[in-house]
Amino acid sequence: MSGMSTPEAGPAPADVLTVLVDGATSGQFEGRDHGGSVSVILVSTEEPGAGPALHRHPYDETFVMHSGAAEFTVAGRVLVARAGQVVVVPPETPHKFRNTGAGRLVMTNIHANDEFVTEWLE
Repeated sequence: MSGMSTPEAGPAPADVLTVLVDGATSGQFEGRDHGGSVSVILVSTEEPGAGPALHRHPYDETFVMHSGAAEFTVAGRVLVARAGQVVVVPPETPHKFRNTGAGRLVMTNIHANDEFVTEWLE
């Protein structure tokens, strides 16, 4: 058809991330690599105390708890989150978490940015 332009090819569809099969694996995804506006970390661990050191991001980070429990330290405040709960950490807020449950911790960490930007504080 004349007068119609062909759309430019956009980014390739997102590859399938690591699939959590019986809670055996973890993975991460930066949205910019696939035309997305958020980045995601899938966490699945049975290791007691596992988690990152204190850090912050220039954007929100949202933690969706699927199973287990994690102790969060957010701006010096300590709280425990369990399956079915959501924790939202505002931009520039120091935070960390660690697995405190007796079983597997499974959660999705959503970074409100197309790439991971982290300032490590400890």
